[in-house]
Amino acid sequence: MSVVAREIRLKSRPEGLPGPENFELAERPLPVPQAGQLLVRTLWMSVDPYMRGRMADRPSYIPPFRLGEALEGAAIGVVEQSGAEGIRPGDLVSHFAGWRDRALIDAASAIPLDPAGVPVQAWLGPLGFPGLAAYVGLLRLGKPKPGETVFVSAAAGAVGAVAAQIARIRGCRVIGSAGSEEKVRWLREEAGLDAVINYRSSGDLTRALAEAAPDGIDVYFDNVGGDHLDAALALANPFARFPLCGMIERYNAGAPLPGPRNIFRVIERSLTLQGFIVSDHLDLLPDFARDMRRWIAEGRMLWRETVVEGLERAPEAFIGLFAGENFGKMLVKLADR
Repeated sequence: MSVVAREIRLKSRPEGLPGPENFELAERPLPVPQAGQLLVRTLWMSVDPYMRGRMADRPSYIPPFRLGEALEGAAIGVVEQSGAEGIRPGDLVSHFAGWRDRALIDAASAIPLDPAGVPVQAWLGPLGFPGLAAYVGLLRLGKPKPGETVFVSAAAGAVGAVAAQIARIRGCRVIGSAGSEEKVRWLREEAGLDAVINYRSSGDLTRALAEAAPDGIDVYFDNVGGDHLDAALALANPFARFPLCGMIERYNAGAPLPGPRNIFRVIERSLTLQGFIVSDHLDLLPDFARDMRRWIAEGRMLWRETVVEGLERAPEAFIGLFAGENFGKMLVKLADR
């Protein structure tokens, strides 16, 4: 039996910070799944800062969203109809057709889930691509050694919190930054960071980082760019490694912003700055899944979630990312199983 799906479409391309006017809620009829297809009802969907780049019509590592079409992103759903062997109605899967309450997808693109021991939405956070980005960036590129000092910006976010805790598990001294006292407290008292800077109230971020890291930093995991990157360059020890995961401070800039003011430190201190796209490192998935499940089971990996309910509020949740309204992973809940 065919169904009608609701979906959020990109109505217009934003200039600067996106607003509600850039999105529209629409309906689309979906046919019965054919061989190799699944009809999935979405339970949870993710909104992520990288999606802002896809709203601009320019070449990048992933194609831009198309005007008048549904946006897409990571989601968790339950199979309602199946045209694929080995996947039955009622099975849980992750897929990339978020921003809609039902989706017709190729079965080959769906990943069956075994949520035993974790909430199902954890597959959009610590067990999903945010967790993998932290794992790849910190371990493969940052290469922290026990006793080194690691600085993580946006350390209460979906990626930053995981990166900071992996650094702690690896025996490093960990410094984080966050934008509220509630986040600072959680990072220090529950996630176990050694020092946390409230970048909104610290005044001079470089001075605050110098006080938190009197012996300098050896690894900087960058989620923010801008002043955070400047501060990390100023405090970098010789041969420090900078995995560059994101630069949310720049995503809504209407014009190109100046680069780091002290970029010559890269030469002076023989630093390594390396950007990365997590999909280029999928060979680490088995190691990541094994380690993350173990850390969660052992109580060594904690996370927070900000949940917005209802597909129609997905644009609101996405826009809230750029005001720091999320504490941990920003999720949209569409339905119970």
